[in-house]
Amino acid sequence: MSLRLYDSATRTVRDFEPLEPGHVGIYLCGATVQGAPHVGHLRSSIAFDVLARWLRRSGNEVTLIRNVTDIEDKILNRAADAGQPWWAWAFRFEQEFAAAYDALGVLRPTYEPRATGHITEMVELMQRLLDRGHAYVGAVGNVYFDVRSLPEYGSLTRQTLEYLQSAEDDAATEPDKRDPQDFALWKAPKDGEPATAAWPTPFGRGRPGWHLECSAMAQRYLGETFDIHGGGIDLRFPHHENEQAQSHAAGYGFARYWLHNAWVTVGGEKMSKSLGNSLLVSNVLQRTSAPVLRYALGTVHYRSTVEFSDVTVTEASTTWDRLGNFVTRAAEAVGEVPATEVTDLGRADLPPAFVEAMDDDLNVSAALAVVHEHLRAGNTALTERDLETVRNAQLLVRAMLDVLGLDPLSRTWRREHGGRAERHALDALVTAVLEERVEARRAKDWSRADALRDRLNEAGVVVEDSPAGARWQLRGQS
Repeated sequence: MSLRLYDSATRTVRDFEPLEPGHVGIYLCGATVQGAPHVGHLRSSIAFDVLARWLRRSGNEVTLIRNVTDIEDKILNRAADAGQPWWAWAFRFEQEFAAAYDALGVLRPTYEPRATGHITEMVELMQRLLDRGHAYVGAVGNVYFDVRSLPEYGSLTRQTLEYLQSAEDDAATEPDKRDPQDFALWKAPKDGEPATAAWPTPFGRGRPGWHLECSAMAQRYLGETFDIHGGGIDLRFPHHENEQAQSHAAGYGFARYWLHNAWVTVGGEKMSKSLGNSLLVSNVLQRTSAPVLRYALGTVHYRSTVEFSDVTVTEASTTWDRLGNFVTRAAEAVGEVPATEVTDLGRADLPPAFVEAMDDDLNVSAALAVVHEHLRAGNTALTERDLETVRNAQLLVRAMLDVLGLDPLSRTWRREHGGRAERHALDALVTAVLEERVEARRAKDWSRADALRDRLNEAGVVVEDSPAGARWQLRGQS
């Protein structure tokens, strides 16, 4: 079975065949850096991180472009309210998004272009659309796409113009529009906006429309036709519909597959700042470890809604501890499998049921069932001291979890629990206390043995006695 993905454009699960065998180009709509990232923002980046990891594990080279929208009405308005330059405001939150991606183990994209760095490409695309009769100049500084010039407009979301509300601002506020459905490619400056937020063009000074940015950057880095365009399901209309329209009108093939991830909800409502129920990543990470948050967001099928709650986090924490406990015990028993061996394990060497699940439109739930099957076998082998099986189970469990960005012994999550030097020092201290406890138990000094265990527990060190001896871990970690 080859990889099959749900294409939002055709609403079918299709065999995935890259334009260029062995190489996959992905354009992912990234952050509009108007404010700090909330948990909902991370859903898309994690979902497509898993896709990229699986494509690479399957032997493909992946070029992943994730843009930054750093010029937009809300950015200008919020910066003005804060009394800061708009570009400084945008950069501040661009850095916060980068920190959130890193904290949750999202691999860096191949390139992360900013909209403001691609004005030249946008002007060229507008001129191409004007020359082909798909755009027109309104008032000085305004350029619009003529939706009725493209018969296929609405095909991505299967809508017709007769039943669509205006895709942009109300026509009354844009009197130079020919049709309420037309959307802005370029916008003239508004009264009070800073001069630095506009660029000279043959059509007058102004700034780009949101949709134009992505078409220009996708074409710049992935070419006129590329494999996958991704983003949140809320972007399908008008953003992705308009991207496709202007790109097709320019004569580009654009995206061959469209993938959209579902929302994160709180109390059944989509997480957003406007609803007032957003959970900032920085705040969530103060009470929830990063791998647990990633597990909660990334182990639900990307097209299914994640209901974010205390129950969700608690369940994720319990499962993460179980996974980490096995990997830690296996490493203690047979040694840690080198990271290169884990990451180099190809799809042909992974359990067939895991491969089948991932090839089935990234069915992470079924894939995790395979992980737990091997975890149980590994735990049984630990009990029976079958060290060869223990090592193989450690390798397979970690390799499968690595596809999901959740290998407990990866550099990302090892850093989460402290560096090797700190862990070594802590291990030496705890081991010394445990050895003292062993001597107390041999002398049948039970009160002292219990006191030593209680002392460790008060310090957050959980001791587990087993036939193979005592082992320890930090409370809430693996």
